[in-house]
Amino acid sequence: MAHGDITHIDIPVSDFGKATAFYSDLFGWQIAEVPGFEDYPMWQAPNKISGGGLAPREDGFTQPRSYVEVDSIDDAVAKAKAAGGSVLREKDEITPTSWWAVISDPDGNAVGLFEGSMEG
Repeated sequence: MAHGDITHIDIPVSDFGKATAFYSDLFGWQIAEVPGFEDYPMWQAPNKISGGGLAPREDGFTQPRSYVEVDSIDDAVAKAKAAGGSVLREKDEITPTSWWAVISDPDGNAVGLFEGSMEG
């Protein structure tokens, strides 16, 4: 994906079983745990492009969050801060070739950032 593309949507849930049944039945999403990401079932829409995860609901994460592909999380965070945004979650490794972070825009909307590749 390219810089600026929506790459992933996390949906906070309190019961993985109920959420899996709900979204699978309602939208036809394929939902499964992926090796290395246990306790984080990932969903894929029928178009085989859209997808995301069912993540544990917690304080500060009660609404779905979209993740945007960026060339550099460090650069995106610096630009967000300069434009009045803030960092909600610092850059963290997903795999040796991918990272994520969460920023807030000036209105308080949480936006996830994704950098890297999930391959290899």
